[in-house]
Amino acid sequence: MWSRLLALAFALILLPATAHAGVREKIAALAPSGLVLVLDEKGNELIAQNADQPFVPASVAKVVTAWLAMEVLGSGHRFETRFYCDEQRVLYVRGGGDPFLISEELALLAPKLVAATGTEPFTGLVLDASYYPADLRIPGIEATDEAYDALNSALAVNFNTIHAVRRGKKVRSAEKQTPITPLAISQFRARGPNGRGRISLAQQDPAVSVHYAGELLSAFIKRAGGSVKGKIEAGSVPKGLEPVYVHRQSRALPQILKQLLLGSNNYIANQVFLEIGAHRLGGPVGLDKSLKVAREMLAKHGLAEAIDLKEGSGISRDNRFTARGLAKVLDLFAGHAKLLRGRRSGSRFKTGTISGVRTLAGYANTSRHGRVRFVISLAGNTGRLRFRLLRAIERGL
Repeated sequence: MWSRLLALAFALILLPATAHAGVREKIAALAPSGLVLVLDEKGNELIAQNADQPFVPASVAKVVTAWLAMEVLGSGHRFETRFYCDEQRVLYVRGGGDPFLISEELALLAPKLVAATGTEPFTGLVLDASYYPADLRIPGIEATDEAYDALNSALAVNFNTIHAVRRGKKVRSAEKQTPITPLAISQFRARGPNGRGRISLAQQDPAVSVHYAGELLSAFIKRAGGSVKGKIEAGSVPKGLEPVYVHRQSRALPQILKQLLLGSNNYIANQVFLEIGAHRLGGPVGLDKSLKVAREMLAKHGLAEAIDLKEGSGISRDNRFTARGLAKVLDLFAGHAKLLRGRRSGSRFKTGTISGVRTLAGYANTSRHGRVRFVISLAGNTGRLRFRLLRAIERGL
């Protein structure tokens, strides 16, 4: 009897180690050159395969941006757009880098603006985007028509893109909520695909996206009972002019971050990242300011060497993380895990995808260890393997 009890005790002791070994073997068989790190809630490493190799995080970098934003900006932060009106009824708009100044938001702000200024026609519309430097460039953003390459701006609408449908020379909006404008038609005729598509703006001339913002705002002012009769142009708000209306984004920061993480939107990510620096160090925004604040925050948590950011979206291949560094950020971000995409198992994750790089990181629900943190990085151009490895972690630990 004692021998049986002793054997059972040894079996119970060896079970976790045996189970871990089984998962390790499966992961090694599926992805022998892949990076996989899994830690339990206490920080114990359950799996560490090639975990000492720095890797390109791709869009998994957005988790770091989201964590920094919550730490620096705070959950109550709302982006603002300011409106001014002079004695000649010229309307001035000063952009504040709102990443979610989309058609639905313009539909909310236009009636409030008209209520604050009256229905008498505006004699002109001047758009002030000076909160962002004109020469701002984000590493990794290329001069293409792709939506993921949209340039960042202090004053842009619909993620600095146009979503339309083209049939020959005829162009119509692809969204019921978005009126078509003259500039949208001309841009989509010149660069948009036949059929439905979304193109980025302002690759050659940043003033194009600012002008489009003015056209779209003008259309929503008209819907709200007002009108803009004069020119739409770029310019500055005159000194001493007080705002007649300040629009605070209807979405608080956690809602914006959730959409950022679910949609993996590069434009939103870097709008948020740029605001981190300006919020802490003052405007105008600057990539150098945000990188300075990010490095200070990372150093505070012993991550100065582990997380090397060049921008906030992960589009740059010069971003470099260590698995243990990212796992630490996941520990710091754990209270906001619900902002990440979820699986039926209850696990939460963020993917990263650029050519030759496939990453996956987040929180996995396991049967024996509860919720664990995981980091996966693979070379190649197939993303399915990431999720096979995640399933092995969920079922084997």
